Amino acid sequence: MPQLTRRDLNRSLMIASAGALLPRLAAAQDATPEAAPAGEAIVSAKRDEWTAAYKETVTLTAPEGPGGTYLDAGVSDIQSLQPFLAEEAETLGVVGLIFEQLVGNDPETGKPAPNGLADYWEIAADGRTYTFHLNENAKWHDGEPVTADDVVFSFDALADEATGSVYTSIFLDAVESWKAIDEHTVEMVAKERRFDFLYSLTAFIVPKHIWGEVPFAEWATDPGATGDDPARVVGSGPFMFGEWKQGESVTLTRYDDYYGEVPYLEQYTRVIWPDQDAVFNAFLNGELDVTSLEPAQVPQIEGVEGVTMFEYPTRGFTYLEFNLDPEVTTMFEDKRVRQAMMYALDRQSIVDDILLGYAEVANGPQPVVSYAYAPDEMTTKYGFDPEKAKALLEEAGWTDSDGDGIVDKDGVAMSFEYLYPSGSPTGDQIAAYVQDAWKAVGIDAQPRSLEFPALIEATTTDPTYSVAAYGFSWDATFIQDAMFGCAQYQVGFNDMRYCNPPLDEINAEAKVTFDDAARRDLLIEASNIVNEELPVLVLHFSKALGAAHDRVQNIAPNTWGGIPFNYRWIKE
Repeated sequence: MPQLTRRDLNRSLMIASAGALLPRLAAAQDATPEAAPAGEAIVSAKRDEWTAAYKETVTLTAPEGPGGTYLDAGVSDIQSLQPFLAEEAETLGVVGLIFEQLVGNDPETGKPAPNGLADYWEIAADGRTYTFHLNENAKWHDGEPVTADDVVFSFDALADEATGSVYTSIFLDAVESWKAIDEHTVEMVAKERRFDFLYSLTAFIVPKHIWGEVPFAEWATDPGATGDDPARVVGSGPFMFGEWKQGESVTLTRYDDYYGEVPYLEQYTRVIWPDQDAVFNAFLNGELDVTSLEPAQVPQIEGVEGVTMFEYPTRGFTYLEFNLDPEVTTMFEDKRVRQAMMYALDRQSIVDDILLGYAEVANGPQPVVSYAYAPDEMTTKYGFDPEKAKALLEEAGWTDSDGDGIVDKDGVAMSFEYLYPSGSPTGDQIAAYVQDAWKAVGIDAQPRSLEFPALIEATTTDPTYSVAAYGFSWDATFIQDAMFGCAQYQVGFNDMRYCNPPLDEINAEAKVTFDDAARRDLLIEASNIVNEELPVLVLHFSKALGAAHDRVQNIAPNTWGGIPFNYRWIKE
């Protein structure tokens, strides 16, 4: 999914990371505001034009007939069926089949494309006023028409913090106003002319006639969010909600009256398994159509008849985040402590010995696919240097005063719980290695694995954690303030309570900088600040690994999406 997304520590689920499940933020390159000369109005490509051009770039297998069930899997359950509460890959992958957004995405670039609910849009000469023209044939799954009122209502919900969306602050930072012009036309006005405006429209569009009478603060517990009342899980996407057996499976069925190209597949089923080994065995036994892979599983899949393996770079990173809230702990407030913890880790060993080369050691926070990836321009390099780690801890006042092997300060030992996602042997290995590496410099980290929704709960709703491990994926702007911005604490992805006003200023300037080279320079400057202060320890940039049985055709996952899922994949 080309939006900002939490993901599991090491598993980049092949389908979820492919992004084709979710028509998300973006449009044809010539439709973006940075492509328009200042002072000139522009019109995006129209849906039919864009689709025809895209079809010329891909080779597809034609189906003999519609039908079949697509069998997916995961090791953790989804968060909710209310799309405003989705923030991680597994949930977004499911709700993105049921619901749609105003603007879609180009599955080859992650940039805005007219394959969402808007057939096209116009940008006025002021560079701030956007007019979106909805597809007039779009209908909700209960047969009601999708209208501009639904769109305005959905953005009203996104703008209200009571709804609980992590994308609220991104939206409010960019958008000044939104209103319906007529039944199928919506006008949105940016606060200023912005490079990233289309990426800020992060709301799924939900039906006002279903959600309009529910207070935003009650959306999380509504039967339409829990699945207890299937009649309230109503979207406009290519699949309709069928059933959610919590902790077991989610089933969706094809929406035959979909206004776009109706899916070839009849059903989508996602089954929850206890761990990644169980998923892999189920795939080998033919019980699944597709699977993500642990690095150690790659040799077992190579050469298996009737199976195709996929490997591609992700648009995110794997990292360890610190709780910098002084009300919880002051253990990590000195950046020398965080730097020491980075120097104590042999990240090249993690890449070589645990990830088996399917990753790259991170130098800075911009992933390898980013236009701002510039490892040689990072002013601080963190090699493996345990002695430097010990020296930095001592400079910060942390010494082993009682000889127990654990450094302490003011009578407090550097001992804490280290949270990470359960279900992955690779994640277990990394956690064990981190524990040992930190122990070697006098830091006592006690690993504890949690199911992914529980990990999110522990670091957001009740953020009393100390250190936690995550993965994260960026959108095509690669502006990283959603994680590192002062205003993003508890309303965005800044779990750490990190704040650096000069960094905020740089990112704000990047959002209004239309020249790619100039914006790249700003993002490199921002990366150096993050890399020096280390509110998170970026360990590596992973590759996504996955495999699919050949009975499922037209699969071409890549960094940004590959062939869109809903109307192109077929099953023999």
